[in-house]
Amino acid sequence: MNKVITNVLLAICSVCVISTALADGVEDLKQFYQSTQAMRANFKQTVFDQKGRKVQEVNGTMLLQRPNKFRWDYQKPYEQQIISDGKQVFLFDVDLQQVTVRTVDKVLGTSPAALLAGGPNVEETFRLSRLLDFDGMQRVQAKPKQKDSGFQVVIISFDHSKLAEMRLVDAFGQSTHIVFSNVEVNPSLNTNQFLFSIPKGVDVVGE
Repeated sequence: MNKVITNVLLAICSVCVISTALADGVEDLKQFYQSTQAMRANFKQTVFDQKGRKVQEVNGTMLLQRPNKFRWDYQKPYEQQIISDGKQVFLFDVDLQQVTVRTVDKVLGTSPAALLAGGPNVEETFRLSRLLDFDGMQRVQAKPKQKDSGFQVVIISFDHSKLAEMRLVDAFGQSTHIVFSNVEVNPSLNTNQFLFSIPKGVDVVGE
């Protein structure tokens, strides 16, 4: 079960950068990159297999501070931390007592996390398009241009200009649904929240 959380890392890192802008087009998205520097929210993540059966449900909190700093704390029932200090990304599995370390550029790449970096070059790696509104929410679709990105599509939904939901379908047909609540845009964050110290005695896996 813990591996399921890790496998959606690249997707969840991308969510918090897409906000109100896409409801009015790609040009507004670029403006959003300039105006939004931080975000804080609670989330509930549910994973479904190819047949639509629920295989995991977990709650947590997330923080974002651009550029490239983010923190996802999975609290129940599988405790994990995913933290980026802007240069490295640390995935700490508490149950396994294992830390995986990756460089930010390898995490971003052409994956959904590339949306986190922001900037006008987002269209070089993703095809962005607005979908029809659903259940009162505005929706945006992001598809990677490269076939080996590991996922098929990400759909981001907004409720009255606030980030509300994200749905990801990976290359194997497994889907992940994340619902956000208590979303705060540009809160005051401490940079120490994006620092990670490797605990003594844990296994460290790096690239």
